[in-house]
Amino acid sequence: MTNGILVTGGAGFIGGNFVLHWLGEELGPVVNLDKLTYAGNLQTLVTVQHRPDYTFVQGDICDGELVSRLLAEHKPRAIVHFAAESHVDRSILGPEAFLKTNIDGTFTLLQAARAYMATLSEEEQKEFRFLHVSTDEVYGTLEPNDPAFAETTAYAPNSPYAASKAASDFLARAWVHTYKLPVLVTNCSNNYGPYQFPEKLIPLMITHALAGKPLPIYGDGMQVRDWLFVVDHCKAIAAVLAKGRIGETYNVGGCNQRSNREVVETLCSLLDELVPDSKYKPHAQLITSVKDRPGHDRRYAIDAYKIESEIGWTPEESFETGLRKTVEWYLTNKAWVDGVTSGSYQQWVTQNYSGRNDRTEVVK
Repeated sequence: MTNGILVTGGAGFIGGNFVLHWLGEELGPVVNLDKLTYAGNLQTLVTVQHRPDYTFVQGDICDGELVSRLLAEHKPRAIVHFAAESHVDRSILGPEAFLKTNIDGTFTLLQAARAYMATLSEEEQKEFRFLHVSTDEVYGTLEPNDPAFAETTAYAPNSPYAASKAASDFLARAWVHTYKLPVLVTNCSNNYGPYQFPEKLIPLMITHALAGKPLPIYGDGMQVRDWLFVVDHCKAIAAVLAKGRIGETYNVGGCNQRSNREVVETLCSLLDELVPDSKYKPHAQLITSVKDRPGHDRRYAIDAYKIESEIGWTPEESFETGLRKTVEWYLTNKAWVDGVTSGSYQQWVTQNYSGRNDRTEVVK
């Protein structure tokens, strides 16, 4: 067994940032397995693509033969599993892909890891880890005064995406208890930061505002999320991999609860400051309210006490500092944005938002 790791979904948003962080910290070799769907982008990893400690493999986590071959060939000391379909709106329009990737794919990886572990020495088996990266959406929704999600909170997923991730979490738990596979699970809050595909709230609003397009906010915009800067999340995952207890779940949150409307208004103010010559100033005039999506959870919040007390991780970025870094990154990396916003992406934006105009109002 080497000191390397196998990362699934390492060309996506969180996975790509994790690969960059891991290699930047010289933590060991990385094999990156990614299917390169619409949200995967190798341009994210251009700075490491020629490094001798980095290997990219295009492939599907549902391909058990490929996964087994990579494990046998590279002999990693851990699997860090990011690969997932992750956008709620897309899961509502087409849930099948979410069930296949998030459930079947996780099952395939767990089985391959189990077979691989059987080939390791007793000492290597003690060191091997399977880290399954999940979401706070598996816990459902919170009322305004409810306590934040803890690791003991009952699962209550409300979207096809959340249900598929909940199922994958349960598979991971079962493989620990039934097969003694050394699994760790992390459930994170809403990530934001560099290299995020512009279907998610913050990059969508940045790209639309810069183009003078409407900034669509679902319903009254008072849905609350806990916002976690992606680099902080990557550091948390590395810490859990190093110090986490087998079979345990660790919630990872940014300690930054904000409503969607507050996020967009803050972002508009930042753009007013950072793009002073924009002809669309004030950018808040572009905000529009559109019909809410089905089953939209009202509030998420993370209680991160466990990871702080057991592992010593806390987020380094406030929402204000993280959002400024994010906006600055998108302003200076327009070529990356142009490269991912293809015709198929534009078609999806039209499909998702065009039918909601019956409740559109411009918020001045």
